[in-house]
Parts: sequence; C-alpha cells; structure tokens
Amino acid sequence: MGPIVLAFALAALAWVLVIGDLPRRHRPAWHWYLAGYPIAVCRVLFTWRKVAMLNDLAVSQRPPRGLLGDLVVKGDPLQPVTPRLSFPRPTRIGLTATVRLHAGQTPATYMKAADALVHAWKVHAVRVTSPERGLVLLTATANDPLARPGLASAPAALLSALIGVLESGGAWVMDLRIVPHWLIAGATRSGKSTLLARLITQLAPQPVALVGIDCKGGMELGLFAARLSVLTTCRREAVAVLATLVDDMQERMRACRAAGVRSIWELPDKLRPIPVVVIVDELAELYLSDGRRESKAEAEQCSTLLLRLAQLGAALGMHLVVAGQRVGSDLGPGVTALRAQLGGRICHRVNDPGTAEMTLGDLNKDAVIVAQSISPDEQGVAVCTGPEGGWSRARSHLTSTEEASATARKHAALTPALPAIDRALAALEGGTE
Repeated sequence: MGPIVLAFALAALAWVLVIGDLPRRHRPAWHWYLAGYPIAVCRVLFTWRKVAMLNDLAVSQRPPRGLLGDLVVKGDPLQPVTPRLSFPRPTRIGLTATVRLHAGQTPATYMKAADALVHAWKVHAVRVTSPERGLVLLTATANDPLARPGLASAPAALLSALIGVLESGGAWVMDLRIVPHWLIAGATRSGKSTLLARLITQLAPQPVALVGIDCKGGMELGLFAARLSVLTTCRREAVAVLATLVDDMQERMRACRAAGVRSIWELPDKLRPIPVVVIVDELAELYLSDGRRESKAEAEQCSTLLLRLAQLGAALGMHLVVAGQRVGSDLGPGVTALRAQLGGRICHRVNDPGTAEMTLGDLNKDAVIVAQSISPDEQGVAVCTGPEGGWSRARSHLTSTEEASATARKHAALTPALPAIDRALAALEGGTE
C-alpha cells in the first residue's frame, strides 16, 4: 500500500502543479491576485524589519553618541526603530506600500536599498518615489512586464502615436501636442529603427506632413517614401529643406500675428496650416565635417536651422523627432543647444555612457543608470520621459518593415504636397547641373 499511496500523492502533486501553472501562463493577472500577491505580502511583512536594519533604514530614538569625559563616543543604536510600513496594496502587476520617513531621512536612502528589497521580496524590481514630503512609495513589480509587452490602448488624437507599453502596464504614447520635440538615442539593433517605423505607422493615417532626413542614403526612411512629403538623402538637400521650413515658419508667425493668436491651433480650421513632423535619422551625419570649408558651412547651417525649428516651431505646428546612434557634445556645441529644446527623450541600449548621459543626464541621473543596464537581448526596451517630468522603462510595439511599408503605401493618398520644398530641391538640382 505504501508505494501505491506515494504514487497517488505524486500524481496529485503533479496535477496541482500543472493546473496551477495554467492560470500563470494564460491569466497572469488572476494568478497574481490569487497566489502571487498573498505570498509576496508575507515576504514584505516578515522581512521588512530585517531589511530596514541591514540597510540603515532604521534609526534610534536617541542619537548614537555620548560623552565620556572630553571624548565624543559614537556607536550603533541598540534599539533601532524601523520606519512605519503600510499594508501592501495589490496592483495588476505587483504591489505598492507606503513608508513614513523618520526625521532626517531622505528618499535617497531607500533608493540605495531598492536592490536589497528586490532580493528579500523576490520580485522583479522595486521603484522608489516620493509622492509627498515625509512619505516614500515603494512600487514592486512581480515579473518583467516588458518581456511580453503586447500593446496597450490609448485614444486616437492628432499628432499622437501609440508606441508601445510602459513598465507600469500603461500605454506608451508620444503626443507631439504635449511634448513637441523628441530625441531618440540607440545603438545598432537596439530598437531605434523599429520605434521610428512604429511612429510613422501611427502618423500615416493622420492629416500631417512627414518630412524625412536620412543621410544614410535613405536606407531607413526610404522604405516609407510613399507617405513622406519629402525625403532627403544627403546633407546638402537637408539644408535646403530645413531652410524652406524655417521660411514657412516665418509665414505662419505672420498669419498668427495677423489673427491675434499665439499658435496655429487657435486659428480657424480653414486658415490653419497643416502640421509638419520632421524625422531625422542619424543626427551625427548632419554635424560631422571632413574639414573642408563647404562641409563646415553645411554643418553649421544644419545646426542653426534645426535649433530654430526646435525653438520656435512648437506653437507653429513644426515638430522634430531626432534619432541617432551617438549623441555627444563632441559633435559640436550646436548639439547641446538642440538637446535643450528637445523635451522628449528616449534612450535605448547605447554603446557608450556619454550618449546615455547626453540623452537623460540633464533630466534624471537615475534614468541614466537604468538606461545603461539595458542588455542586448532587450531589443525595443528603452528609458523614456513622460509629460509629468518623470521617467519609465518602456518597450515599443514590434512593427515589421513590411507592415510599416504597407501602411505607408495604404495612406499614400493622404500625403500633402509641400511645393515650396519641391521648388527648393529642384533649384538645388539645377544649380548642381
């Protein structure tokens, strides 16, 4: 009877494990609420005191020092008091808990202890934020939400593109009406080209003019030429296109001034000019020079024209999306000035820390560290800024080249003509001949 009972027990255990694994694979949210969350709460509550003491989060009611004659003696507190932790509240992908800081404590101490919390609670990540003074919010994610991101939903709006999903599970949206200009950095095969393809796919059905500047011979943006109003493949053409756009921007200024408004969005629909989105792939090609006088002059012109579009174009319906593998101050002072005008930042995996620092360093130092930790296996994963001023890890939706090209051809009839740019390029070709 013993072997039979043991066999039945092993069979029952295997059945429970198999059945228990089905919700985890097919209904991860249900599995988390029913099984994962109770276990995680126990870990949080039972390990909090020990983790707080080992990571200097607990403090003593009395200062750990005293007088011995004329000497000041320092030592560790004998009865440390751990910070007050609220009962963990479940979320769809993890849990949150609030900690009340002791007098003299700052959230930086808890940020340093985030890795210790990850290991003690056996979760994927712990994010530390401070929603108000004296409080710290600990947000734990049970599993990596970007491993199989899928695609969230977001309402369709003009100049708004649904790019992918955030680490919080929400929609990753690039809204050019809120953040008019964007800087995208990423090494080869990091997901930068996929993100640009997704952006063009989302903007293609909208009544906007797309201008492509691809100085790599048009290898990247040339796939979407059917939906691009203009595509330039060398810096000389880019100078002519950008100069024409700056002239058009001056015309829009005069129209707004005559109507007594401060942006084209306050103009009547019949008088409002069409929005223009300039997509630049490989920014370094516009700034590098081979030492010749003509090359230096072209680089300076590109720098000046891009900066003017970024400074003045937001209210006039002129938007910049600038991408590059390497973005650094060594390209010239114009790059630093341009970066200051590009409020939206996206950093994929990069090959040098300088690019991550250039992209995110002036906004948040923690974001730079997170961006540098992106591995080559995490294609499409990036650190992005949000309209609220914070940052988040995100992953763009996988958009194949065939899908993006087909979308561009499908909406080719919506491509607006830009006759002023066509005339400028024709004059440039005539002068070359």
